[in-house]
This record gives sequence, C-alpha cells and structure tokens, in this order.
Amino acid sequence: MSEDNYFNVGNRSDKAIAPTQFDVGQFAKVKHPEPYCFEVNLVAEAGNMQSKSGTVSVNIPGFSPVTLYCDEQPPVGEDTAPPPLAFFAAGIGFCLMTHLTDILTARKIKIDSLKLEQRIKFRTNLGHMRDHGYMTEGGCDMVETHVIIDSPEPEEKIIDLLSEAEGGCMAHYALRNPIPWSTRLVYNGNEAVNRSGNEVK
Repeated sequence: MSEDNYFNVGNRSDKAIAPTQFDVGQFAKVKHPEPYCFEVNLVAEAGNMQSKSGTVSVNIPGFSPVTLYCDEQPPVGEDTAPPPLAFFAAGIGFCLMTHLTDILTARKIKIDSLKLEQRIKFRTNLGHMRDHGYMTEGGCDMVETHVIIDSPEPEEKIIDLLSEAEGGCMAHYALRNPIPWSTRLVYNGNEAVNRSGNEVK
C-alpha cells in the first residue's frame, strides 16, 4: 500500500490509561440474571491543528488498550487520520454487527453472508457561519441502518435475530434513549463548568 493511501488509525498500547478526573471502575463478575457492567474510557490530547490522539481502554480483563489517531480534512486539518465522526459511525455499525454475529453463533443460525450499510446525516455551521458572527452549532438528523443477510433459514428466524441484536446493542441503545450525561471544564486546575442532563430519577 502506498504512503498516500495509508492512515495511521491506531496502535495497541502497552499501558493502561491514567485519567486524572475520574477513577477507572473495577470490572466485577455477576450471577444470572444480572447484566455485566463495564466501562469504555478515553484519555485524549490535542495536537497540531485538528490532530488528536487518545488511548481507549475497556475495563474488562483481556481487552488491550488502543491508542487511536484522529484528524480533519484541509483546510482545518491535514487529513492524516480519520475524522471523529468516522469512528462514531463505525462504532455504531460494528457494535450492532458484534451482536448479530454473537447471537447467530450462539443460536447456531446459518447464514451465507452478513453485511451492514449505514448512513448518518449530520449538520454543522463550522467553517462558514462563524465568519458572519454566529456561534458554532451542530447536530445529527438521522441514523439509517440496513442489515443485509443471505441465509437458508426461515425469514422469521432472521427477523428475530435482528430484533435480539438491536435490543442487545449498547450503541443503538444510546442512540434511541435519553441517557445521563455530564460535561466538566477544568480551567487552570479549577472546575469552571459542571453541566449534566437526563439524570435518572
């Protein structure tokens, strides 16, 4: 592969992340029917222009930390790595595919092929409206997923497979449900902003 076609997307990290603003939770095994609870944690840092790097760690034993690289296209970035929304979109699709393949293996469902096509529509005024005095704003208008399966199994069995996978996919759950969120700003060592929403009542 030529250098022009190569993205340095990531590398396996040889050490766990060390966040300063929260403690990484300990993974604990549970008994049926309690669900496994785990964390996916990120420590990231800005680089030149729009380049970023961050180490992602899953607190389940056996998952290696990975350092990922991210950038934007010119003129704001240098196109040295995928943009953040590429990781976001891939994560949604890959998570659903993980559940599809896990369930069909566990249920011994026969398939000839499994593919996923996905379209996500975003909007932003980044890069053109600020010149006219507007604040930067963005949004997401649609997530469209197409699961394409060829299989000798009955149609109803494949429909049930998709339904179970959608119900088990944590990324799709986050898309479809208001989940608690919080954002803090630590400015020169002191908390300047602490916002949150969708708290569980």
